[in-house]
Amino acid sequence: MSDEHTHGHGHRHEPDSPQAHSHTHDHGHPHPHAGPRPDRPHRPWHRLRHLLTPHSHETGDKLDPALESSARGMRALWVSLIVLGATAAAQAVVVVLSGSVALLGDTVHNAADALTAVPLGIAFVLGRRAATRRFTYGYGRAEDLAGIVIVLTIAASAAFAAWTAVDRLLNPRPLHHIPVVAVAAVIGFLGNEWVARHRIRVGREIGSAALVADGLHARTDGFTSLAVLVGAGGAALGWQLADPLVGLAITAAILLVLRDAAREVFRRVMDAVDPAMIDRAEEALREVPGVRGVGELRLRWIGHRLRAEVAVVVDGEVSVRRAHDIAVEAEHALLHAVPRLTAALVHADPAPAPGESDPHLTLAHHAGA
Repeated sequence: MSDEHTHGHGHRHEPDSPQAHSHTHDHGHPHPHAGPRPDRPHRPWHRLRHLLTPHSHETGDKLDPALESSARGMRALWVSLIVLGATAAAQAVVVVLSGSVALLGDTVHNAADALTAVPLGIAFVLGRRAATRRFTYGYGRAEDLAGIVIVLTIAASAAFAAWTAVDRLLNPRPLHHIPVVAVAAVIGFLGNEWVARHRIRVGREIGSAALVADGLHARTDGFTSLAVLVGAGGAALGWQLADPLVGLAITAAILLVLRDAAREVFRRVMDAVDPAMIDRAEEALREVPGVRGVGELRLRWIGHRLRAEVAVVVDGEVSVRRAHDIAVEAEHALLHAVPRLTAALVHADPAPAPGESDPHLTLAHHAGA
């Protein structure tokens, strides 16, 4: 018989390392609080209400919040694809009629923004797949790859807008149907701003950096549409260079959103998190009965979900069972305190006794490996 055993919580640990504790479930039951309040962290009525409120940590007993957030992301993508596709199609007709290079740049940008729904949609679908023995953390990182594709798409649209604007400066041509161009510009702004608000809101709610970056992309498209309106006004006044100059201004605006989107995606790829989340997690851990200190704490994004690894210090004289209970309570506190956290690995270290050597001394020579 194997010494390794599995608990109903979905975690597994071995007898020779009993303090290590990890849940592999998602924490999806609704609670009215996002984390323990520092002014009243452990009032009896609060703990009693928590015990009496029907809830479960078992994956089969609840709707998986990761799947639900991916579904919300997919809905946001479908809606934005329809809205931006219709906007770009309407603008393309006006481009053919008017020959506006500024509107052409805006149309291409809108079309590219609509098409970014494809890699993001693929990422959301992949992210819903279960972890395997090869991809042990699942497929959530596909969102980071989609974010890179989005950044490259923004860069390509900037290059195309710049090329068309410079070509029109070198080879000026009159602008036709100026009122129609103005109407198309207004339509482009309204469509893009609506999509931007929707994508950014949903992206922040589900923790998807790629969807937020895509929303920022759409917002820039909206402002570039207004720039097309300015170019149309200049052309109406007889200034032939107004249209290509606005095209260059659009290029500059695209480069600004490229910078912001690239920074957002770079931070996610490099496992950056908001330091305030670390502070919040440490505060929640220190309030857990039996936790005497908090050691190394790490958070990382996997798609739009967070995972945590933490070492807590407990009394060195407690039993293995008690150390395990403390680890469970510590993970429970983290799941409540940190939004979008779905799993935590909690390791319990014994508090050092006088004259006792470091329990991790045998690992010291591996630290620089």
